[in-house]
Amino acid sequence: MPIDGGSAKIPAHIGIIMDGNRRWAKKRGLPAIAGHRAGMKALEKIIDNANEFGVKYLSLYAFSTENWKRNPLEVEGLMGLFRLYLKDKVERLCARGARIRFVGKMDAFDGDIREGVREAEEKTVRNGAIEVIICVNYGGRQEIVDAVNRLIAERMESPVTEDAVRSKLYAPDIPDPDLIIRTGGELRMSNFWLWEGAYSEYYFTDAYWPEFGGKELQLAISSFSERERRYGAT
Repeated sequence: MPIDGGSAKIPAHIGIIMDGNRRWAKKRGLPAIAGHRAGMKALEKIIDNANEFGVKYLSLYAFSTENWKRNPLEVEGLMGLFRLYLKDKVERLCARGARIRFVGKMDAFDGDIREGVREAEEKTVRNGAIEVIICVNYGGRQEIVDAVNRLIAERMESPVTEDAVRSKLYAPDIPDPDLIIRTGGELRMSNFWLWEGAYSEYYFTDAYWPEFGGKELQLAISSFSERERRYGAT
């Protein structure tokens, strides 16, 4: 599926803050979990769209370290959807050539979820069409703190360099996101890729995540394509 006649610059790595599931559901008089179910369907489509557009890395902010503070019933429902995703969707993504990776503190999840994560990563490790990075129990500040603590544990000699910190991040081999998209109309980073997103381009849309589809992704990529990235240069 070409964009702008095939002339657009395609970002190698797109990160998405998938916001607005609950507001989408509330607007329709539905419970929050219905919005999360709709969001999971949108996720499947966007992975396919990104793959078709030629995106090599797609990172998705699925569950933050702060999300545990939500209503326990909602959190329980989210864990159920996570289990469903691991059970029913991994095979399909594998068939599409997608590699799946999970980034975050997995020790907070139940054993069956951790095992499902391990199996999904192992099953898709040799795939190369697109790399899908799902950020769960992830927080950018915590990632940086963990990296510093790893350096301390290894008795890293001062001064600490950027390269040293980067080497201890959760996924140091993944390139920084070129473009970060946030759905739902909010204009903030919400603790997503704080280190990696230092020079990312941002795109904000009022569309709630369940409404975000291939057309919206095209618009975001087209906007990115028109920008001149200077990385602090004049």
